[in-house]
Amino acid sequence: MLELLGSGLVSLWLEMAGVQVKPSDALDAITWQSSPGLVIAPDPNPAGANTVKQYLQGLLTSKLIAQNLAPSQGIWMQSGPMLMADHQGTTPLPAASLTKIATSLVALNTWGSEHQFDTMISSTGPIVNGVLQGDLVITGGGDPMFVWEEAIALGNTLNKMGIKQVKGNLVITGNFAMNFQRHPLLAGQMVKQALNSKTWTRPAIYIHSIMPKGTPKPQLVIAGQVKFTPQPNPQQTLLVRHRSIPLKQLIKEMNVYSNNEMAQMLAESVGGHTVVQVKAAKLANVPETEIQLINGSGLGQENRISPRAACAMLMAIQQQAATHQLNLADLFPTSGFDHRGTMQHRDLPAATVMKTGTLRDVSALAGVVPTRDRGLVWFAIINRGPQITAFRQEQDKLLKNLVKQLQIAPSVPNALTPHTARSLPELGNTSRNEIVFRS
Repeated sequence: MLELLGSGLVSLWLEMAGVQVKPSDALDAITWQSSPGLVIAPDPNPAGANTVKQYLQGLLTSKLIAQNLAPSQGIWMQSGPMLMADHQGTTPLPAASLTKIATSLVALNTWGSEHQFDTMISSTGPIVNGVLQGDLVITGGGDPMFVWEEAIALGNTLNKMGIKQVKGNLVITGNFAMNFQRHPLLAGQMVKQALNSKTWTRPAIYIHSIMPKGTPKPQLVIAGQVKFTPQPNPQQTLLVRHRSIPLKQLIKEMNVYSNNEMAQMLAESVGGHTVVQVKAAKLANVPETEIQLINGSGLGQENRISPRAACAMLMAIQQQAATHQLNLADLFPTSGFDHRGTMQHRDLPAATVMKTGTLRDVSALAGVVPTRDRGLVWFAIINRGPQITAFRQEQDKLLKNLVKQLQIAPSVPNALTPHTARSLPELGNTSRNEIVFRS
């Protein structure tokens, strides 16, 4: 009954938009409800197509692209089931960090929005008078955002347990990174420094200064070296289970700053770039040929995504997010709400949710913008050429011209309003450190 009601609403929506609806369209509408990336009909309003045509002509006139490079520029615009503009829209092009859209979709689908990654802290010897008689072992569980704040909080938790000194080594094992550094020995050196405030340098000192007032400075001296082992000692005793911030916040931070290391860790945790590629195409209901990946971050020209696939994946994320009482704005930077990272130097229409992508000769932008006359307009723009700054400015102008044609939405729709006023995650919260060992 709900599906039929949905199909009726979509059919009515198409009719109101001036699209003639055949009786068979009811089945198509049901399909669109379950596969929102599909296109049923062209948009009778030429605003989208005309705006894109003017944009491409402008790129040629300003010599941002040569005539022979015009085919390598990809654009797709869609409102609901209606196609508004298509220029090489189904051609997979180097998409840079639009790849992180695929990683976000598959991670959210695999684990859900509240998933937390565990980092285990163990010992290989007893604790006597505040001294751990053995090694301190950190077993990584794929947390892509174990940073200074988290390590400082961990040090304070170990101090609270009465541990002031480690007689042995700091041993790193598992899938562990510190401050986005994935080399285990380098990551371990930073952890060792963070646990002992007497060895802090400027980065740790600054981070502690912006943590909540009264946060203690940990003092845990590790006498030995930092070492790596592929397999943890089966005799070790679990001391603390550290839980990461929830996945929804990890995805948001990854996309706000377009962090490559976070994206790569998430992609590896779901099974690698091939799994991301296949699952993303299936969830977005696009041909696998339109999503071609060599990693989860977008580094490298070999990562290729069609503009249509980028839009379809964003719609699929919106659909997945709704099952967790979230929306796209909770997972990607949004103009008017986020003022950091990749959003800092953009001039986008209000409430535009977006993901950028940049390589030496690639500038990409994909997302969704609210309008009065066409509701949510999903878009993806992939530019090829060396003039990255100029491409960004033209992308912003294109969206502003589109909104001018379709009129500004009277208010920010609920579908693009973040669910939390606080966009920054609460890093360094000791409540995510569960003390397991009891002396």
